[in-house]
Amino acid sequence: MKTVIKKSEAAFLLIALLNLAVAFAAFFVLPPRFFYDAAIIAFDKGNEIGYFGSYPLTILFYKITGLRHLPFPVIALLQFPVLMFILYKIGIPNDFEKINVKNILVYLGIFMMAIFISMPSKEFITFLFITPIAFMCVNKQFSFKKTIFISFLLLIVFGAFYRPYFALIPIITYGMYLISFVNFKNRVLTTIFYGLLIAFFLSLSYGIIKGEYFSEISREVVNNARMGSADANSMIVPPVKPDTWYGEVISVFYGFFTVNIPINGLKHLLSPQILVFVIWQLLLSYILLVRFSKCLKDRENYKYELFALFILLSFFIIQGIFEPDLGSAVKHKTGIFPLIYFALYYEHFRKKL
Repeated sequence: MKTVIKKSEAAFLLIALLNLAVAFAAFFVLPPRFFYDAAIIAFDKGNEIGYFGSYPLTILFYKITGLRHLPFPVIALLQFPVLMFILYKIGIPNDFEKINVKNILVYLGIFMMAIFISMPSKEFITFLFITPIAFMCVNKQFSFKKTIFISFLLLIVFGAFYRPYFALIPIITYGMYLISFVNFKNRVLTTIFYGLLIAFFLSLSYGIIKGEYFSEISREVVNNARMGSADANSMIVPPVKPDTWYGEVISVFYGFFTVNIPINGLKHLLSPQILVFVIWQLLLSYILLVRFSKCLKDRENYKYELFALFILLSFFIIQGIFEPDLGSAVKHKTGIFPLIYFALYYEHFRKKL
């Protein structure tokens, strides 16, 4: 009996193989700045290895697995198939071979994975950690309350041991969830607006206790250190310094729109890689907001999908606070790609159940 491969599966396999070649070749064609983090992780010249923090734990992971001793192209050949296998297990839409906006966004997302996770990478760890949340939303194997509990627990643990700002996602997600029940005229934009306010008040609370706001201890520190360098052309610089409460308000809102609705990024005409990300991000944000609106109108039938979108939007809000530039913004998006993939194709996954 012959095994017939569907067109969608053949397209998925073809894209996987083409981007595997891209991942392998990345080391030979990308400029050195793409490998700054990878070099820190692989060589650990500062002896940062440890059990807390993104760099120490990533270094520990690559040491325990032995991957740090392999050439970067070989690491790409090992890591990228793992990422594609995860997407395969999440599911392949029936029309994956068709050229439409949604599929193009995913094709480009996979290409970005090949570029940014083709080396020792913190995003590889993030990708693996986010995957269980995507699987729970796809398979609905747990009750909705248990899915929320496990997801929030994973995010808090990930924040405590790896990236602290992930621990803020459950707080913003829950706050936006409560706000979304209020019958505002434009529930989508209002819910996001209040999500941004929640993020600001979290930063304000931290500032009262520690004396510095979130933007000061993250984006400002990174950008001040590289002001005037060749890599500074895509820095996110709010119009007001975030060293006052009103400056932090502006920083929170400015960062969110710059990272997630980056119209001002269209000025980078001479930087095609930034321009591609800007267009990709604009289309992604539009589609996710349309899906968010649909799920809010029928929240009982779309509760798992709505939950995934709340987590994504919360991440986008947090990213707007901590992200130093548009270049790193696209890299960090690849870490949560399993949830983006699910959110773009959730109608397909509903039909499978």
